Amino acid sequence: MSQLRQPLLRKLVQSQYIDIFAALLILGVSVAKGFHGTIYQNGAMQFGIPFAELGNYVRNGAFPLGILSVIAAIFSVLATRLVGKQNNWGNIIGIITTISSGVLDYLFGNHSAVITYPVTFAIHNLATYRWSQGAKIKKRDTWYYVILGVGMLIGFGLVYLGAHLFGGKTDNAFLITVSLGFGLSLGGNFCNAFKYEETWFSWVIYNIINLVKNAMQLNIANVAKYVFYLFNAAITLFDWKLNGDAKADVGVA
Repeated sequence: MSQLRQPLLRKLVQSQYIDIFAALLILGVSVAKGFHGTIYQNGAMQFGIPFAELGNYVRNGAFPLGILSVIAAIFSVLATRLVGKQNNWGNIIGIITTISSGVLDYLFGNHSAVITYPVTFAIHNLATYRWSQGAKIKKRDTWYYVILGVGMLIGFGLVYLGAHLFGGKTDNAFLITVSLGFGLSLGGNFCNAFKYEETWFSWVIYNIINLVKNAMQLNIANVAKYVFYLFNAAITLFDWKLNGDAKADVGVA
C-alpha cells in the first residue's frame, strides 16, 4: 500500500464494510418505504401489499416484483463493487444480474428491455473474457470517444425501436431518459471490457440519469442503489486513475 499515490482511495474501494453498507442501504430504504410489498399481477403493478399477505398473492399468480427487485439491486451493487476492485467475479455476477434486471425493467414499463439487455449481456461476457486474459488499466485514446459516441447512437436507436415494437411507457421524457442511460451503459460497459480508467466517469453520468429514470418508474430499490453508485463511481474513478492496477486481482475469474 505504501507505493500507492492515494492509499485511502484504494482502501475505500477494496473495503468489505462499504459492501455491507451498500447492501444494508438498499434493504433498509426498500423496507422503510414498503417497496418489498410491490407485486405485478394482471398486467399491472400494485404497491403496499402487507408482507404477511404476500404469500397469498404469489399463490394466486402475483409476481413478487418488490422483493426480487431488492435482491437484484443488492447483487448488482456487489457486482459493481467487485469490478471496482478489479476482480473479474464482478463481471461474472454482472452477466447473471443483467438477465434479472432486464426482466424487472420490462415489468416496470421499459419494454425496449427485450432488445437492449441482450446487448448488455454480450458485452459483460466480453469483459469477463478480456479480464480473464489479464487486461490492464489504460488511459483514454481515440477509440474511447468512438465507443462512447457509437454507444449513444445505438442506445437511442434500440430504445425507440423497442418502444415502437413492444410498447410499454412511450412518453418522450421517459424514452429520452432510458436512451441516455442505455447509451451511456453501452459505452461504459464496453470501455470496462477494455479497462479504460475513465470508464467510471461515464458511470457517474449514467447513475444520475438512472436516478431520474427509476424515480419515474417508482423503483425505490434502484433509487437507493443509484445513490450509492454515485459515491462508488466517484471514488473508483480516482482510485483507477491515481493508483492503477490492483495486481492481485487482475485476471481473477
